[in-house]
Amino acid sequence: MTKPAGAALVLADGSVFEGEAIGAPAQASGEVVFNTALCGYQEVVTDPSYAGQIITFTYPHIGNYGTNSADNESRGTFARGVVVRDLARRHSNYRAEEDLDGFLRRHGMPGIAGLDTRRLTRLLRTTGAMPGSFAPVEGDGAVDLATLTAAAAAEPGTNGVDLVSQVTTAEPYTVGLVPGAVGPDGAPAKRIVAFDFGIKTTILDHLGRFASVEVVPASTSAADVLARQVDGVFLSNGPGDPEMNPGAIEAIKGLVGNVPVFGICLGHQLLSLAIGGEMTKLPFGHHGANHPVRDVTTNKVEITSQNHNFAVLGESIADVADVTHVNLNDGVCEGMSVRGERAFSVQHHPEASPGPHDSAYLFDRFNALMNNDTMNGTH
Repeated sequence: MTKPAGAALVLADGSVFEGEAIGAPAQASGEVVFNTALCGYQEVVTDPSYAGQIITFTYPHIGNYGTNSADNESRGTFARGVVVRDLARRHSNYRAEEDLDGFLRRHGMPGIAGLDTRRLTRLLRTTGAMPGSFAPVEGDGAVDLATLTAAAAAEPGTNGVDLVSQVTTAEPYTVGLVPGAVGPDGAPAKRIVAFDFGIKTTILDHLGRFASVEVVPASTSAADVLARQVDGVFLSNGPGDPEMNPGAIEAIKGLVGNVPVFGICLGHQLLSLAIGGEMTKLPFGHHGANHPVRDVTTNKVEITSQNHNFAVLGESIADVADVTHVNLNDGVCEGMSVRGERAFSVQHHPEASPGPHDSAYLFDRFNALMNNDTMNGTH
């Protein structure tokens, strides 16, 4: 077995971490964040919400069960790179089609392994997510530390950057039930338009249980959506700074009050901005599959999957919406319902890929909202 080439990660504050190159032999620069999920590395790597970021996995062993085409959450990989402590060179799973290293190489994604991810995570928790750059320092694609230091200093991170345009679909496409079919609840299939700000495949799977879903580009106008005479509109997850999407915010303003609306993650933030809310950037964000969230409407606690750097200031929407979900770790607004309108959203991921399925009932709430014009759903 060929000895892996040495590699180094340099952060914007000058911190240096040594490791070995994995994946594509190339340099990567981006905002360095950490994810605490114990499994689901393939779903994380193929989540478009990570565009512009370098993902540090805090779980020490990554790659154990390989990868397979069925678990991809999008058409490719959009993160800038991955950082792991111990990359499994062999995998053991009957579903595996490829090892993680080969998967990364095939998708052109660089990675770095063998470094102290505990030290890196502690640093990011103390200082907040920050720009960084890594590359091989020997062999193919090698660069020196001065080059990495300059790249880390020049990297803008995700503040004030439009990343949605890099991940959204170029053309509409339709998934889910055939129009006119009967859903599992015995009702005719709904017709939904889903805005693709970086949508995940598992979200479409959930919506497709009871609807024909037309996925449209992020730039689609409210008039275009309403002309389709749909039963509901879904606002997807996605990467980056929500305020860098003024066109989407304007479109959502034209949809609220005219059609039921359900938003997840970035969709939650954009809906909040559309009704006059304000954003804040969290120090190191929420990235993981173990965040406790209380559903205020039922008083039940759910363990949730999350991936976001920005958050809605709950007090900024108090005059027009009710906060429905709260993060029990830090009190962040995790969900809201627009008062007097058929529109609600959550910050976490009820499709939970990866993660627990405690919040999957929210898709049923959306279906019920389109059925009955109420917020009643099953839990």
